[in-house]
Amino acid sequence: MTVSIENWAEQVRAGDVRAISRAVSAIENREREAEEILRQLFPFTGRAYRVGITGAPGTGKSTLVDRLASHYRAQKKTVGIIAVDPSSPFTGGSILGDRIRMQGHATDAGVFIRSMATRGFLGGLSQATRDTTLLLDAAGKQIILVETVGVGQGEIEIVRLADCTIVVLMPGMGDDVQSLKAGLMEIGDVFVLNKSDREGAGRFEQQLKGILQLVPERDGWKPPVVRTIATETKGVAELGRQIELFRNHFEQAHERHAREVGHWKEWILQLLETRLMERVAGKYLGEKELDAIAAAVAERKTDPYGAVNAILARAGLGEDR
Repeated sequence: MTVSIENWAEQVRAGDVRAISRAVSAIENREREAEEILRQLFPFTGRAYRVGITGAPGTGKSTLVDRLASHYRAQKKTVGIIAVDPSSPFTGGSILGDRIRMQGHATDAGVFIRSMATRGFLGGLSQATRDTTLLLDAAGKQIILVETVGVGQGEIEIVRLADCTIVVLMPGMGDDVQSLKAGLMEIGDVFVLNKSDREGAGRFEQQLKGILQLVPERDGWKPPVVRTIATETKGVAELGRQIELFRNHFEQAHERHAREVGHWKEWILQLLETRLMERVAGKYLGEKELDAIAAAVAERKTDPYGAVNAILARAGLGEDR
């Protein structure tokens, strides 16, 4: 470990904004120093509480995150915000720019905000997102809010990262509750009915509560429904209260350790998958060769299974027969 990395890690732990920003950039760009600094910081993690906020686009997630951050700052808690945006097809960078919608916290040293690109991960939970939560944890952020894009598999994957998952809904979503995916209903620890001043909010809430009655309890917890109007900060304090109730309930549950082990199991497997892909593809498979193999499969000259087996065999990872 070089002295510069050690000093960098100390600056991150001290909450230095520039040091944290540099580290997040290194994580996103997969620079060699990123892993070194994360390993240096890991012993100082495990204290932050991670809240995942997901839901369909247009439900007001960003405004809700902004108001929730203000709620925690009023309690003198430090906050980290990771707003996961879709990737630009041209630059690979984020294109929504949630930081623009959270300018009220720009000068607050107790809040760190970062928009991160999905970079090809549908839904937004790339390894960089996971690593950044560790970084902010080590930097002393007590609450970490992770807002997902709200499309595709990311809605489900957030539960593997967050300690508490918030599902944001709003009235007028097509066929209302009937349009919701079953998986989305099963992952929520707290459901938020945002923009609850819209027509049909009462009916939507009753339908939602009816559906939630069919969802099995997890360790004795029944997900509540909180009505909010984020633009007016209405219901945000109640949402914060329900998050705290869930946190207290979870910390007293007998399954806490098992869930934590399961969380790290998922994390290790994803890291292993990413690392193997990088090494195999980077060392044994160039872009031109991949194009040639894909063309051969498209022309039915070979099959995809045999092609993958051949690549793995070249990497010394062939099947044992």
